[in-house]
Amino acid sequence: MHILVTNDDGPPSPHSSPYVHSLVRTLQDYGHTVSVCLPHTQRSWIGKAHMIGQTVKPLYYRPPPLSEPAAGLVHEDERNDSHGTTHTRPSSVPGTEEWILVDGTPASCVQIGLYHFFQDRGPVDLVVSGPNYGRNSTAVFALSSGTLGGALEAAVCKRRAVALSYAFFTRNHDTEIILKASRQSVRVIEALWKQWPEDGSVDLYSVNVPLVEGLEGGRVLWTGMLQNYWGEGSCFTEVDGSVDGEVEDEERIREGEKSPEKEGEEGGMLVKGGVHTHKHFKWSPRFTDVYKSVDEAGPGNDGWAVKEGHTSITPLKANFFQAATHLHGGELQLGPSRSSTFGVTAANEQESTNNTKTEAESTKTEDAPPTTTTTLPIHPSEDAKPPVYALINYGDTYVQPLITSALSSLLPEGSLTYLPTPSTWDANTNPDISLPSLLPFPEAKVLQIMPYESLDFDYISSHPATSLVNSYMIRKALIRKHYLAKTVENYLVKNPDSVLKDHVQRSEAFEVDFAEFLDDALVEAWDLNESMERNAEKEEEEEREWWILKPGMSDRGQGIRLFSTMEELQGIFDGWEPESDDEGEEGGGEGGEEEGDGIMTSHLRHFIAQPYIHPPLLLPSMGNRKFHLRVYALTVGAMRVYVYRDVLALFASKGYSFPPEMGVEGLEGHLTNTCLQGEPEYNDSVRRFWDLSVDDLPDGQKERIWEQVRSVTGEVFEAAAREMMVHFQPLEQGFEVWGVDFLVDGKENVWLLEVNSFPDFKQTGRLTGVVEGFWRGVVDRAVRPFVTGEEGEEVKGMELVREVDLGRRF
Repeated sequence: MHILVTNDDGPPSPHSSPYVHSLVRTLQDYGHTVSVCLPHTQRSWIGKAHMIGQTVKPLYYRPPPLSEPAAGLVHEDERNDSHGTTHTRPSSVPGTEEWILVDGTPASCVQIGLYHFFQDRGPVDLVVSGPNYGRNSTAVFALSSGTLGGALEAAVCKRRAVALSYAFFTRNHDTEIILKASRQSVRVIEALWKQWPEDGSVDLYSVNVPLVEGLEGGRVLWTGMLQNYWGEGSCFTEVDGSVDGEVEDEERIREGEKSPEKEGEEGGMLVKGGVHTHKHFKWSPRFTDVYKSVDEAGPGNDGWAVKEGHTSITPLKANFFQAATHLHGGELQLGPSRSSTFGVTAANEQESTNNTKTEAESTKTEDAPPTTTTTLPIHPSEDAKPPVYALINYGDTYVQPLITSALSSLLPEGSLTYLPTPSTWDANTNPDISLPSLLPFPEAKVLQIMPYESLDFDYISSHPATSLVNSYMIRKALIRKHYLAKTVENYLVKNPDSVLKDHVQRSEAFEVDFAEFLDDALVEAWDLNESMERNAEKEEEEEREWWILKPGMSDRGQGIRLFSTMEELQGIFDGWEPESDDEGEEGGGEGGEEEGDGIMTSHLRHFIAQPYIHPPLLLPSMGNRKFHLRVYALTVGAMRVYVYRDVLALFASKGYSFPPEMGVEGLEGHLTNTCLQGEPEYNDSVRRFWDLSVDDLPDGQKERIWEQVRSVTGEVFEAAAREMMVHFQPLEQGFEVWGVDFLVDGKENVWLLEVNSFPDFKQTGRLTGVVEGFWRGVVDRAVRPFVTGEEGEEVKGMELVREVDLGRRF
């Protein structure tokens, strides 16, 4: 492999970084190409940080020759050249071995090593961060670890990574033990590489190797990371704050403060007798808290494994969640050992022949069925058809009765047995309640129709043949605006003649945390920048090309603005920034200037800008108000795409005018979100599309618009499924309802605006029949086949627009 090595301890040193040279030499000896990029000095306890605003500069370290594998472990009285040499310029001699040292963090070293050096060696296959000078077992150590920070940075760069740490029990290091630890580490790294899951369930591994006699004969265990905490009290100790002397006196003078002798006078000196006592603080973590937590936790975790002299491996995702927990308690098989060309043979290596069954497996007994209660029927007889157990609580009082009505009217009587839903669970009397505990027998079929956060996806994954759920687990390729833009862009690259090219506006996606960084965020937004420059030269606003700004993850119209120049765009972002910490008590929203729509840029980091669609289709009978179409859609399995013919037309509160006025008030004729217009039940903002006046929109034109809606909806779902498979993953055992929004322009061309999961049905207002009919179609097409085994076709209006075979079966 081509392996990039980094660490948080810096270049080889007997005091602060005694292991890295030995590991690099052992990796090379085992046949790997090794590139090294390290911090130029100690960077422990820094996590996955980057130094913002700092220009990172490299040095070039030339390690000792290959014949000296123990370099870095030398003592002070040994020769200095065993440490290698450091230079400010790279060597001009071909073939010289050089490591890169940068004045940055471990995470920065990974970025620089991956993308700015070593390209002539080919792509990096694996990043190894370490070996750390000390263990990184348990959460207290891991959360601050620069070693794990380097591996996490590699993982978010989509590289496989291993964070390697050596747990020492004495600082008097034995060179032979270090060399054995290096060989053990390489064997573990190679074994992990060969067994790395292909399903994306693991991003990185945290490996802790104990520096003990006989470590190569110890076990290599899959472990969870112990969740522990600091005890009471600070991890800093106070030291005298007067040691800075003249430096602090000079700073006081520069800042206009009075001298310490003038107690009681104005100037705010924080001296004895004042508000505070001036003092300094020194980092002094209480390691005894960690060791105590390991002793109290018992066996099975990473801290315990290291304490017992075993090598621990903890699979992780780059999101602080532990991964592959089914492996915990098992043992990694390393395969046959390999000898080293440095003359250290493997004759004394003790190969583990332990059975790979976990302790839990070896003591497992036949699982008894869960205890049933009087509210649950017992296991059905062989002659009876098993019922389907249902968790039905959509969390919306508007739509909940419509769902239960559809289930009762379209499914055979007695085919569903309703279970208590999470909202009715009493956590005080039964804190351990879970979906499996509600079922009378393990193979029971279960239907879940609940809010996304209440769905038991773990149960669904482990019981695919007996589960049906009303949401896919991953679908941000459609529901986040910046991801949707990327979905369409990727699909059009491979399908340039797709219908999407004429029905989805081009998008400029960018990220900005604070308004002051807007210029930097738009560096690659070429079309947008050119358009704004042209617009700035045009005095007449109606001659400009206008753009619409949309936060990538907002809803209900929040943060949508119109602009045509850089000055206007900058003003929008400046208006979202809070002027002071205490602003907002009397204003509207979070630090913004507009009531009810204030946001902070840092909270809505992702944005897209699209050319504003002008003019829209306007209907005289509706006061020439702008409108968009809300189309309810259904996807079933992996996957069939349906659209419901009973479409809604949602109108703005005021007549359309152009060019738009700046500010929120000027958007009332441009935003058609019903949530901005009061209760839809009491206004005329929501109409049935097919009931719109034929004088404005003849039936033939409506049909042409509907055909565009059908084709675009089917195409965008297929685009997400085929080109954004990481971010849109239809489940064969799932279905999902969607609200898809379209705008019709003045030429009656339909434009896709956005795709919403869990749409806000109550915005339909008094037109309850639309939602009722849609949910009858959902039950008919998605639920009936699961419950009865029969395909449903009773409900009219649910039209199949795309069938995509993604090859997913259970």
